[in-house]
Amino acid sequence: MGLYILISVLILITCVLLILVVLVQNSKGGGLASNFASSNQYMGVRKTADFLEKSTWTLAVALLIFSLASIFVIPRGQRIQVNQSEIQEKVDDVQTPEPMEDYQLPPPQEEEN
Repeated sequence: MGLYILISVLILITCVLLILVVLVQNSKGGGLASNFASSNQYMGVRKTADFLEKSTWTLAVALLIFSLASIFVIPRGQRIQVNQSEIQEKVDDVQTPEPMEDYQLPPPQEEEN
């Protein structure tokens, strides 16, 4: 159960990071890379875009691996065998309401033309 919770938390963190990285990118070459074009000569525009692309692929692969790993650690409940007679006893114990004796239908409505 503990490993399942750990993998679930890792999946959640990976999803949030992937969302943030994708939102920072811009498909036309803008995004974070365009904001640092003039002020950051050390890393450069192209290296920023490369970093964002590599981090996107890395997070996507990590999400896939965590999702596949979660299959093997899902807690399995014990199967409980229920006797058919126990079910029938429960159904028989339920009391059905008595039908109403003085029930009257509502008056018919006149059609408007």
